[in-house]
Amino acid sequence: MSIRILTLTVGTRSPGGGCGPVAVADQNAAMDPDVRTYLGDLVDAARDVLGDNLVGAYAAGSVALDAYQPGRSDVDVALLCARAPGPERGRALVARLRHEALPCPARGLELVLYREAVARSGTPEPGYEVELNTGRGLPFRAGVDGPDRPAADGLFWYGLDRSILHQHGLTLFGPPAAEAFADPSPADLRRLLVDALRWWLALPTPEGDGPAPGTEDAVLGACRSLVRFRDGVWLSKVRAGRRLADAGWCVDVIERSIAARDGGVPPSGPQARAVQERVLAEISGGGPADRGVTGAALGAWHGAGPPPVDS
Repeated sequence: MSIRILTLTVGTRSPGGGCGPVAVADQNAAMDPDVRTYLGDLVDAARDVLGDNLVGAYAAGSVALDAYQPGRSDVDVALLCARAPGPERGRALVARLRHEALPCPARGLELVLYREAVARSGTPEPGYEVELNTGRGLPFRAGVDGPDRPAADGLFWYGLDRSILHQHGLTLFGPPAAEAFADPSPADLRRLLVDALRWWLALPTPEGDGPAPGTEDAVLGACRSLVRFRDGVWLSKVRAGRRLADAGWCVDVIERSIAARDGGVPPSGPQARAVQERVLAEISGGGPADRGVTGAALGAWHGAGPPPVDS
């Protein structure tokens, strides 16, 4: 059965009570047409390989958050299966979906296949059966026999992605995303956010006051974590940054980071690290803090005076 994303309504169940193909939410009526077609082709290919074992397919990431930027964004997809497919079927799925077989119109495809029981459990663990990164702008990566990502690459991604799917996932096939994916517990979510921030902070940071490409994503990613922690909602990186800047928080650095995504000048390494450290201090339980922030980095939050304690 061919599945296409055509009717722009919130996902529903089929009249017989089972889970039939469902469609995307109204706010995505302007979805990039190439991405729309690609997602339909991807679900068709996945069903060819997995058959009735495929019980759900969902768009995540920037597509789900209505923040997709052609040329910059990836396409993130989560698939659900009723039972573990095994390595042989996993390899067949990778072969059908990799960029060379099904060209991705975005920078790349980041796809994860979970068992439906794992997705609904709220576990903070990776828990996937198959993982595939492929595309013209992504290093190829494939795992077909359960979680095998090195800890150094970050094991927090999966729990955070499933939390985003719970709130915003676009259902391409199967039950609504809010039913298919459970949020981690508050304690587990907090730990995942802290692990993510520490992972980012462990990456090399350019020194000096000059612009440092890539710092915009570090800053806006930290903003998204802080908004989720404070307000309980996942937003796109840019919207999270704007929410905090509108409240007077780290205005200068956030505005530079947003502008950098459209070709503007990014913040310096120390400015980005200052924001990340402040977010980490709050989420990890130290409360809103300015520790480790001095001089130019502190002044850059507003251009004058210290940053406010609360947003």
